[in-house]
Amino acid sequence: MGKEEDPELPKSVLRHLEPNEKVLFSIKKKISMEKPKWLLITGRRIIYLDEKVFGRYDLKAIPYQKLEQVTVKLGIMSSEFIIEGEENITLKLGWMNKEEARKAINAIKDALNAIAVEPVSIGVNKGLTSETWVLNKPKEFITRTMPAYHAQSVREEEDPLEKLKKLKELYDMGVISQEEYEEKRKKLLDEI
Repeated sequence: MGKEEDPELPKSVLRHLEPNEKVLFSIKKKISMEKPKWLLITGRRIIYLDEKVFGRYDLKAIPYQKLEQVTVKLGIMSSEFIIEGEENITLKLGWMNKEEARKAINAIKDALNAIAVEPVSIGVNKGLTSETWVLNKPKEFITRTMPAYHAQSVREEEDPLEKLKKLKELYDMGVISQEEYEEKRKKLLDEI
């Protein structure tokens, strides 16, 4: 049963959530006599939790920066939800029904679009008896929560006015402190 508001999350998940990390979407599935399995989409990452008996659990988390592709294969009888990340991380979840799988991939798309500068989209291939949804993270994934410009070696031939603009951007994004900004700004003004 997928819920868009925060359900009663297990303590094992709450223990691993970062400060101010909000769960945007979750699916809890109990298969026969097993403990529940969870798929949680937060504003920062995708978390998979497989609860075990006696307080044991397996938890895997893929931050959006390391996410590569999400694929949902919807057949007549079942669905397969595949999350692929960097470092050979692959999660295959075969326990979701079709509607849960559709809602989950759309929740991931919405979470990515909330932080991505460029919009992320889903490709759908509809056949007679099956449907495949694929979400590919763009190659150049720049987020609003991460600095879009990383300080790199500045070329000497670059115009000092351009350097000033970039320096101001770094300061506005919070990459450098006010003291660093003022110090570097004075040096650049001396070059003009």
